[in-house]
Amino acid sequence: MFLKLGKRFMAVIVVFMLYPAHTIAEHPESAQADPVPWNQWRGPNRDGLLPASTTWPVSIDSNRVSELWRFPLGPSYSGPLVVGDRVYVTETVDKKDERVRCIDRTTADEIWSQSWKGAMRVPFFAAANGSWIRSTPALSNGRLFVAGIRGLLVCLDENDGSEIWRKDFPVEMSAPIPQFGCVCSPLVDGNFVYMQAGGAMHKLDQATGKSIWKSALDGQGKNSSVFSSPTIETIGGVRQLVVQGRTELMGIDLDSGTVLWSKTVPAFRGMSIITPTFFEDQFLISNYRHPTKMLAIEKAGKQYSVSERWQLKSRGYMTSPVIVDGHAYLLLQNERFTCIDLRTGKENWVSDRETKYASLISNGDKILALTADGYLVMLKSNPEKYEELGRCKVGSNSWAHLAIYGDQLFVRNIDALIALSWK
Repeated sequence: MFLKLGKRFMAVIVVFMLYPAHTIAEHPESAQADPVPWNQWRGPNRDGLLPASTTWPVSIDSNRVSELWRFPLGPSYSGPLVVGDRVYVTETVDKKDERVRCIDRTTADEIWSQSWKGAMRVPFFAAANGSWIRSTPALSNGRLFVAGIRGLLVCLDENDGSEIWRKDFPVEMSAPIPQFGCVCSPLVDGNFVYMQAGGAMHKLDQATGKSIWKSALDGQGKNSSVFSSPTIETIGGVRQLVVQGRTELMGIDLDSGTVLWSKTVPAFRGMSIITPTFFEDQFLISNYRHPTKMLAIEKAGKQYSVSERWQLKSRGYMTSPVIVDGHAYLLLQNERFTCIDLRTGKENWVSDRETKYASLISNGDKILALTADGYLVMLKSNPEKYEELGRCKVGSNSWAHLAIYGDQLFVRNIDALIALSWK
């Protein structure tokens, strides 16, 4: 018995000699819990933040990031979902249909697909951004919620893709098809799904699609097109839905749909695109062609008040920021990254010109950015200076949001889904 234990002990020593400590640290799944499911827009909490227990490499380059597989697809700006051994992704097919595909995360084999009629043409001045599906799906309680470009919300069984129910919001609300396409990504919470479409905010029962309430927003302005996606935050001790309309930011009661507070937030042609970004009962607003602002929400009794804390000339566009230690990291309309101190409104630094759009994910003191031109860039969340920790080319036209699952990354190129590993 002693001899057997001795052999096992020697085997352990050999393993550690072959694989030193720094190698183990660069293999996150070897020492951490199950990966966090990427089940909706910008991750589980819709804020682009991963828990500190998730380990990332100290830097990246073309030698550290390798392609696992590539799955050809039609165009889409919809980000992939990654839960367990499955990846869910959308595409527009032949300019007439929308399709959802469920793919095995390891083998890239298709498990199921589902499609429906769902194409349209956006106006000529927006055609550069494509006439294909935009909304990122959401997965909850065994159901996948997919919003098509025409404002149709379809609920599918996650196991086989069979349709459970659908809601055609333009028809139900007697509203026009959204001029720029439906952009809002469904929000799942408990047994409900929230969707901004047809000129209103909707709360639906996940199992049946039954309407719990609908709350009027900006009416049918600009053909009821909206560009942002809602989130849920706790303000003044009250958990509530926070919605960015075309011209207003508002808090909505989760149970009744009553508007608790609202604030006019101008944006060029109503293009309020960034997801409402929450920090200490305040919201960072950075709308297209308008200054960046910090709005404070205060509650006294049952009454709310909204006031402006500070304002910057810098303007955001499409990239929703990530917040690390009281600082917002954001890509501006002028295609430069910036770091903003949220308590003072000071712009700490601005990078050189980079890209038109980037999706951002933060993990502790690191930020990963996927740029529209297909670069994966790792930044240090350093409020003192712009500090890049490496980059590599992984795609060519990547406007969908990056997804991460353990040590795997999923890039939705315009023509394919690309699985990467940084082991």
